[in-house]
Amino acid sequence: MKSIPRYVTFCLLLLALASCAFGVYRGEAVIIFKKAVNICLECIGIG
Repeated sequence: MKSIPRYVTFCLLLLALASCAFGVYRGEAVIIFKKAVNICLECIGIG
């Protein structure tokens, strides 16, 4: 079985970090955090 070259791993890591940064830039992190809080509060029975 061949191993994946380092440059492929590095490029995928950069792509993942760029995608995360773009999502934060668009404000999606805030939306996801609000949904997570609502789900947690519903599971506990507070919300």
